[in-house]
Amino acid sequence: MRDCWVAKPREPPLVHGTNHGHKRVSGNSTPTILLNMATDHQGSAAKQQPSGPTFKLVIYEQENFQGCCHELSGVCTDLQEAGVEKVGSILVLCGPWVGYEKAGCTGEQFVLEKGGYPRWDSWTNSRHSGSIAALRPVKVDSQGHKIILYENPRFTGKKIEIVDDDVPSFHAHGYQEKVSAVRVQNGRQLTDPCIFYILSWVGYQYPGYRGFQYLFEKGEYKESAEFGALVPQIQSVRRIRDMQWHQRGAFHPAASS
Repeated sequence: MRDCWVAKPREPPLVHGTNHGHKRVSGNSTPTILLNMATDHQGSAAKQQPSGPTFKLVIYEQENFQGCCHELSGVCTDLQEAGVEKVGSILVLCGPWVGYEKAGCTGEQFVLEKGGYPRWDSWTNSRHSGSIAALRPVKVDSQGHKIILYENPRFTGKKIEIVDDDVPSFHAHGYQEKVSAVRVQNGRQLTDPCIFYILSWVGYQYPGYRGFQYLFEKGEYKESAEFGALVPQIQSVRRIRDMQWHQRGAFHPAASS
């Protein structure tokens, strides 16, 4: 979408810190997890569009925040059509975003929280693809926060229920089944329109937040294809955070002198 772009010369941002990819270690106590063979028939939760928050992201065509840059404040389903030759590095200034491997918001997903990503391997560790062809802000909702992952399609079989915590390994908590369906219920937002505490979830193919990423916003995913998975395999999950509050895992612009 061409009308969402502003391209202009910009000095590359100063950055500091060490990027640790997508590794996260929860500082909370043992997560609330329920294992259950019962079938859950709760009603459909409609996905909500963002309301209120301001989103802003800067794309640089070269690594380490060099070269031509483009500012984005909304959905862009085809970066090449918008005039971006290549995504070499990314600076997220406000709000979490999700990038996609292919135009039209399809293919591999890359969750981008507030901070800097100096090259492709700072937004993915799957080693499958680091290219980004589309971007959009992550949807926001309010109130509590819970995700339920089911063994079989259409919310059947064993399930693992997670409330307000990160789980780096399902196996460590006794859940060794595939994940074929997912329900996300509610979320929580702070009063500042550019500061989010808990928004949505991101699932990972392997333990330790590794492999393919799958974004889960409020709503229902009846089968693995609906959340973009080629195989029904998720072995870790974490909440998406704004890096102003949780500063692990991303570069940050240095404070202005």
